[in-house]
Amino acid sequence: MREVEKRVDGMRKVKETADEQAKAANRPAASMPRPADGLPEDLREHARLMCDLIAIAFQTDRTRVASLILARDLSAQIYPFIDVKDGHHAASHDNNSAAYERIAYFHLSQLAYLAKKLDSMPEGDGTVLDNSCLMWLSNLWIGRKHDNTRLPLVLAGGLGGTLKTGRTLNYLEAGEENRKMCSLYLSLMDRMGLKLDRFGDANTRLANL
Repeated sequence: MREVEKRVDGMRKVKETADEQAKAANRPAASMPRPADGLPEDLREHARLMCDLIAIAFQTDRTRVASLILARDLSAQIYPFIDVKDGHHAASHDNNSAAYERIAYFHLSQLAYLAKKLDSMPEGDGTVLDNSCLMWLSNLWIGRKHDNTRLPLVLAGGLGGTLKTGRTLNYLEAGEENRKMCSLYLSLMDRMGLKLDRFGDANTRLANL
């Protein structure tokens, strides 16, 4: 924990400097180019720190709910460490390319890192991962078409034994009413002890989960 704390402290100092530079330029820090916006120049460093913070928060039970966005929809995030010359959004319009595959692999590797970290933390009769549920997904199926008619989604972790793992479920032919994301959310909330009649556009649970 102390090692992570030191890394956070170092980034906090960088952020303070960035805020001062932004103030001098009379603009919000978030509008400054990276790393002048206060974020690490290397995305790998930033993503790994965020995963480590989530893992520690879960392990110490400070929270069991966290969200991590690796790249926003219109991001111009660059990936020089995997030899991708285009920004993220531009690269997504050629989503069958080897370059975009490397971006997707990098993102998925963050899920693998976090899952492995949680699985190394004993908790009760299992691990923190056994008592958690990690959801990993994108908001589009085909970037060049802005197509979200299907969304591959990965769930990792057993959620206290309430989720059966090691399966692939295909809802593509189940019909629109039977494959809603909000139905999945209702099913997961049930397992977390939160019972709702409706969430978003769904009032039924996702079958076979």
